[in-house]
Amino acid sequence: MHLPERPRRLRRNATLRRMTRETRLAADNLVLPLFIRDTDRARIPIASMPGQFQLGICDAADTADAAADAGIPAVLLFGIPETKDPVGSGAWAADGVICRAVRAIKERRPDLCVITDVCLCEYTDHGHCGVINKNRDGVPDVDNDATVDLLVKEAMAHADAGADIVAPSDMMDGRVGAIRDALDVAGQQDVAIMAYSAKFASAFYGPFRDAAESPPQFGDRRSYQMDWANGNEAVREIALDVEEGADIVMVKPALPYLDIIARAADTFNIPIAAYNVSGEYAMFKAAAEKGWLDEKSAVLEALHGIKRAGATLIITYWATDVAQWLQETDYP
Repeated sequence: MHLPERPRRLRRNATLRRMTRETRLAADNLVLPLFIRDTDRARIPIASMPGQFQLGICDAADTADAAADAGIPAVLLFGIPETKDPVGSGAWAADGVICRAVRAIKERRPDLCVITDVCLCEYTDHGHCGVINKNRDGVPDVDNDATVDLLVKEAMAHADAGADIVAPSDMMDGRVGAIRDALDVAGQQDVAIMAYSAKFASAFYGPFRDAAESPPQFGDRRSYQMDWANGNEAVREIALDVEEGADIVMVKPALPYLDIIARAADTFNIPIAAYNVSGEYAMFKAAAEKGWLDEKSAVLEALHGIKRAGATLIITYWATDVAQWLQETDYP
């Protein structure tokens, strides 16, 4: 039987599949997140994220060093302070956990790109992402403009400590433009902004809140994070951040929002980051521990899907593992 098309010809063996592969995932596409405690040495397992740890500053520098050796180009830092207060003042302290960690990592690996999360939720005693005041309905809520002022202070502190990229994750309106203006006025125009532009109010953040010790003490974050039913609004949010000066925009989470990643990649001529979040990590780990799926194969498939959707960068807790897997001779 003659068939005009036989696509299977190019799937016959590993060499042909490698030659014709459309999507290429590389270590250069990966960013490793780190949870850092305000102490020199600590390595505390995160129960809901097997294989992940809260690290002391020196341990974080060690981990970042090893990631760089594996070919990972960047780390994303989340701070866990010793004390918290209503406005999250530890977020912009020059001797706070993130500023100290940035300096420690940069002293060890000046070539490694250091990205810092810019948000207040880890530093406030109420666990929300900003200053709490009553809204027009008389309900306690995050005050957008008062919070933006503090986010600017936090971003400036991180830049002064040596961060290459600041990454506001709070979802306040106007914070990208305010941070860009402040950086430029202060002579920090080379510091880039990676905006959490389409950050959805997702159930998949649960383990992260354990890891960063930042669950809200009342209510939820739906008044500022996005409704997960809205795609057009996500594109609008991204467009606003691009207009305000974002250098990279992010979709978070990744796997439930591949359509948003694809729309962003098709619409905007700017690098797109996707966050393969803690809940996604925990699900894969749990299934692998049960023997229900092969962790390596499932992770590589999922990350290729995120890349195929259009992501330039993938923030993932598997970054160092994936860099190693991509070097193995039996990579499919």
